[in-house]
Amino acid sequence: MRDARLELVQGDITKVEADALVNAANSSLLGGGGVDGAIHRAAGRELLEECRDLRGCPTGEARITQGYKLRARHVIHTVGPRWQGGGRGEAGQLARCYQSVFALVEKHGLRTVAFPSISTGMYGYPIEKASRIALREIQAALERLPQVEKVTVVLFTPGDLEVYRRALAGEPEPAGGPGR
Repeated sequence: MRDARLELVQGDITKVEADALVNAANSSLLGGGGVDGAIHRAAGRELLEECRDLRGCPTGEARITQGYKLRARHVIHTVGPRWQGGGRGEAGQLARCYQSVFALVEKHGLRTVAFPSISTGMYGYPIEKASRIALREIQAALERLPQVEKVTVVLFTPGDLEVYRRALAGEPEPAGGPGR
Protein backbone atom coordinates (compact mmCIF):
# COMPACT_ATOMS: atom_id res chain seq x y z
CA MET A 1 0.00 0.00 0.00
CA ARG A 2 1.26 3.46 -0.89
CA ASP A 3 2.32 5.71 1.97
CA ALA A 4 0.90 9.25 1.76
CA ARG A 5 4.28 10.57 2.96
CA LEU A 6 5.85 9.59 -0.39
CA GLU A 7 5.60 12.08 -3.25
CA LEU A 8 6.90 11.80 -6.82
CA VAL A 9 7.53 15.07 -8.66
CA GLN A 10 9.30 16.29 -11.77
CA GLY A 11 11.66 19.18 -11.27
CA ASP A 12 15.01 20.47 -10.05
CA ILE A 13 16.12 18.90 -6.78
CA THR A 14 18.25 21.95 -5.93
CA LYS A 15 15.05 24.01 -5.57
CA VAL A 16 13.37 21.63 -3.09
CA GLU A 17 12.94 22.69 0.52
CA ALA A 18 13.67 19.78 2.86
CA ASP A 19 15.72 18.86 5.89
CA ALA A 20 18.04 17.02 3.49
CA LEU A 21 18.61 16.62 -0.23
CA VAL A 22 20.22 13.41 -1.38
CA ASN A 23 23.11 13.84 -3.76
CA ALA A 24 23.85 11.08 -6.28
CA ALA A 25 27.57 11.65 -5.77
CA ASN A 26 30.72 10.15 -7.16
CA SER A 27 33.15 8.49 -4.75
CA SER A 28 35.36 11.59 -4.43
CA LEU A 29 32.38 13.70 -3.22
CA LEU A 30 34.02 16.63 -4.99
CA GLY A 31 31.27 17.33 -7.53
CA GLY A 32 30.78 16.10 -11.04
CA GLY A 33 28.03 16.05 -13.63
CA GLY A 34 24.28 15.65 -13.40
CA VAL A 35 22.64 15.96 -9.98
CA ASP A 36 26.03 16.02 -8.25
CA GLY A 37 27.28 19.02 -10.20
CA ALA A 38 23.95 20.85 -9.86
CA ILE A 39 23.90 20.40 -6.07
CA HIS A 40 27.50 21.56 -5.73
CA ARG A 41 26.87 24.63 -7.90
CA ALA A 42 23.69 25.58 -6.03
CA ALA A 43 25.16 25.00 -2.55
CA GLY A 44 28.30 27.04 -3.17
CA ARG A 45 31.99 26.65 -2.51
CA GLU A 46 31.53 25.78 1.18
CA LEU A 47 30.02 22.42 0.23
CA LEU A 48 33.10 21.49 -1.76
CA GLU A 49 35.33 22.50 1.16
CA GLU A 50 33.36 20.35 3.61
CA CYS A 51 33.34 17.42 1.17
CA ARG A 52 37.13 17.60 0.84
CA ASP A 53 37.37 16.95 4.59
CA LEU A 54 35.26 13.78 4.22
CA ARG A 55 37.87 12.18 1.92
CA GLY A 56 35.41 10.33 -0.26
CA CYS A 57 32.70 7.73 0.16
CA PRO A 58 32.52 4.10 -1.02
CA THR A 59 29.69 2.82 -3.23
CA GLY A 60 26.56 2.05 -1.21
CA GLU A 61 27.48 4.29 1.72
CA ALA A 62 26.42 7.85 2.56
CA ARG A 63 27.89 10.97 4.18
CA ILE A 64 26.12 14.07 5.48
CA THR A 65 27.12 17.72 5.13
CA GLN A 66 25.50 21.10 5.64
CA GLY A 67 23.29 22.44 2.84
CA TYR A 68 24.85 25.93 2.65
CA LYS A 69 23.03 27.97 -0.03
CA LEU A 70 20.45 25.27 -0.77
CA ARG A 71 16.90 25.35 0.65
CA ALA A 72 17.86 22.20 2.58
CA ARG A 73 19.69 22.16 5.89
CA HIS A 74 21.76 19.14 4.85
CA VAL A 75 23.01 17.22 1.85
CA ILE A 76 23.31 13.46 2.18
CA HIS A 77 25.79 12.23 -0.41
CA THR A 78 25.52 8.62 -1.54
CA VAL A 79 27.50 6.81 -4.20
CA GLY A 80 25.42 4.54 -6.40
CA PRO A 81 26.76 1.69 -8.47
CA ARG A 82 27.71 1.90 -12.12
CA TRP A 83 25.55 -0.43 -14.20
CA GLN A 84 27.61 -3.37 -15.45
CA GLY A 85 24.80 -5.56 -16.73
CA GLY A 86 23.20 -6.44 -13.41
CA GLY A 87 25.34 -9.43 -12.47
CA ARG A 88 27.88 -7.68 -10.28
CA GLY A 89 25.82 -6.89 -7.22
CA GLU A 90 24.47 -3.59 -8.51
CA ALA A 91 20.98 -4.13 -7.07
CA GLY A 92 22.34 -4.74 -3.57
CA GLN A 93 24.65 -1.76 -3.81
CA LEU A 94 21.81 0.49 -4.93
CA ALA A 95 19.56 -0.74 -2.11
CA ARG A 96 22.38 -0.02 0.36
CA CYS A 97 22.50 3.59 -0.89
CA TYR A 98 18.92 4.12 0.25
CA GLN A 99 19.47 2.22 3.50
CA SER A 100 22.58 4.29 4.26
CA VAL A 101 20.73 7.54 3.57
CA PHE A 102 17.87 6.57 5.88
CA ALA A 103 20.35 5.57 8.61
CA LEU A 104 21.63 9.16 8.52
CA VAL A 105 18.08 10.55 8.37
CA GLU A 106 17.29 8.61 11.53
CA LYS A 107 20.56 9.45 13.30
CA HIS A 108 20.16 13.18 12.68
CA GLY A 109 16.43 13.34 13.41
CA LEU A 110 15.52 14.58 9.94
CA ARG A 111 11.85 14.67 8.98
CA THR A 112 11.87 15.55 5.27
CA VAL A 113 14.18 14.27 2.57
CA ALA A 114 14.33 14.59 -1.22
CA PHE A 115 15.93 11.98 -3.48
CA PRO A 116 16.97 12.03 -7.12
CA SER A 117 16.96 8.82 -9.15
CA ILE A 118 20.30 7.42 -7.99
CA SER A 119 22.64 5.85 -10.60
CA THR A 120 20.26 6.26 -13.56
CA GLY A 121 22.09 9.12 -15.22
CA MET A 122 25.79 8.93 -15.99
CA TYR A 123 26.12 5.59 -14.14
CA GLY A 124 23.73 3.98 -16.63
CA TYR A 125 21.50 2.00 -14.25
CA PRO A 126 18.26 1.20 -16.13
CA ILE A 127 15.63 3.46 -14.59
CA GLU A 128 12.91 0.79 -14.72
CA LYS A 129 15.00 -1.43 -12.44
CA ALA A 130 16.38 1.39 -10.27
CA SER A 131 12.92 2.86 -9.64
CA ARG A 132 11.66 -0.40 -8.17
CA ILE A 133 14.64 -0.72 -5.83
CA ALA A 134 14.33 2.94 -4.80
CA LEU A 135 10.62 2.73 -4.06
CA ARG A 136 10.95 -0.58 -2.20
CA GLU A 137 13.66 0.85 0.06
CA ILE A 138 11.87 4.17 0.60
CA GLN A 139 8.63 2.41 1.51
CA ALA A 140 10.46 0.07 3.91
CA ALA A 141 12.08 3.06 5.60
CA LEU A 142 8.75 4.88 5.91
CA GLU A 143 7.27 1.81 7.62
CA ARG A 144 10.20 1.71 10.03
CA LEU A 145 10.55 5.47 10.64
CA PRO A 146 7.22 7.07 11.58
CA GLN A 147 9.04 10.32 12.43
CA VAL A 148 9.80 10.90 8.73
CA GLU A 149 7.07 13.24 7.55
CA LYS A 150 7.80 13.39 3.82
CA VAL A 151 10.00 11.77 1.21
CA THR A 152 10.01 13.44 -2.17
CA VAL A 153 11.51 11.72 -5.20
CA VAL A 154 12.45 14.46 -7.66
CA LEU A 155 12.73 13.21 -11.23
CA PHE A 156 14.45 15.37 -13.82
CA THR A 157 12.30 14.53 -16.85
CA PRO A 158 8.60 13.82 -17.37
CA GLY A 159 9.57 10.41 -18.79
CA ASP A 160 11.51 9.51 -15.63
CA LEU A 161 8.53 10.60 -13.52
CA GLU A 162 6.27 8.32 -15.54
CA VAL A 163 8.61 5.34 -15.00
CA TYR A 164 8.50 5.92 -11.24
CA ARG A 165 4.71 6.32 -11.29
CA ARG A 166 4.33 3.00 -13.12
CA ALA A 167 6.68 1.31 -10.65
CA LEU A 168 4.77 2.75 -7.69
CA ALA A 169 1.52 1.48 -9.19
CA GLY A 170 3.03 -1.99 -9.39
CA GLU A 171 2.97 -2.20 -13.17
CA PRO A 172 5.45 -4.72 -14.61
CA GLU A 173 8.70 -3.59 -16.19
CA PRO A 174 8.40 -3.12 -19.94
CA ALA A 175 9.72 -6.06 -21.95
CA GLY A 176 12.63 -5.75 -24.33
CA GLY A 177 15.94 -4.70 -22.84
CA PRO A 178 16.92 -2.52 -19.94
CA GLY A 179 15.84 0.79 -21.47
CA ARG A 180 16.00 4.09 -19.61
